[in-house]
Amino acid sequence: MSDLIELIGLLSDEDNIYIQCHNFPDHDAIASAFGLQVILKQFNIDAHIIYKGEIQRESLKKMIEILGIEANNYLKYNITQNDKVIIVDGCMGNSNVGELEGEEIAVIDHHLVNEPENVKYVDIRPDYGACSTIIYTYFKTLNIDIPQRAATALMIGLSMDTALLTRHVSQFDVESYPHLYVNANVSVVNSILRNYIQTKDLKFYKFLLDNIIIKDRFAFCYFNDGCNQNLLGILGDFLLSLEEIEFSVLCAKNKDVINFSIRNESRRLNASTVLQTVLEGIGFGGGHNDMAGGVIKDISRFDKDKIYERFICVTSV
Repeated sequence: MSDLIELIGLLSDEDNIYIQCHNFPDHDAIASAFGLQVILKQFNIDAHIIYKGEIQRESLKKMIEILGIEANNYLKYNITQNDKVIIVDGCMGNSNVGELEGEEIAVIDHHLVNEPENVKYVDIRPDYGACSTIIYTYFKTLNIDIPQRAATALMIGLSMDTALLTRHVSQFDVESYPHLYVNANVSVVNSILRNYIQTKDLKFYKFLLDNIIIKDRFAFCYFNDGCNQNLLGILGDFLLSLEEIEFSVLCAKNKDVINFSIRNESRRLNASTVLQTVLEGIGFGGGHNDMAGGVIKDISRFDKDKIYERFICVTSV
């Protein structure tokens, strides 16, 4: 608690504060940033929610619109080296967090990452299923009543990142859920959770079904014409709903990089470790036991068949 209060004290005298999500924010990232923004506002501290890439999912855009969240690409602001940056649901050094001009003063994350150096406030809890849960604990620690909009956003973020409390769930996620539920607009939560894909996404489902390779409960598919990172995760979750699949690897050529999304239900495998092993020397990756993401930035180093064989080799050990 003293560290959190110290952070608030450090920010109270700053003019320009930015809460940075990872480059292609998901519901948990935006919800966490919004919850933190609401908390800081309680102490008369204004902060802008920013990201370096783009918001790709229509359901997230809908959440932002309904809840009146203002989140913008960083280019909207003239960020200087004197401005303060708080990173939520990510960590500098990860492939999906772009470095900005401002000073990184805090990191709040739930992924398994190396703790950054020379950052005044670091709160990394890899056992938590969602960053939204961490932000909820801040409301509780500071004894701040959580507004309905913030509770709604955090409940959506928690539900999305844990697949409705079925994936990488800690006791803290479970304990926070009923408190968020009684304060949230549940009809909005349900609407966002139910309507998370569009008819235009169906062509990616078709491509997946037509091109998927399945071997010994392992599934692999490469989207050579691209597929955004958030949808890759949704498609990976879809694959795990099949009884015969317990580990899925989806990758896509997006502009000049190859993005990876991993989903895992095997007790003997760790999605993050598997991905890091496969991409060693050619790319970067990280995440949790049951979900991970990564990237190969030099597309010339990607060979679909060799990558597939690497995954088969690592997951068969």
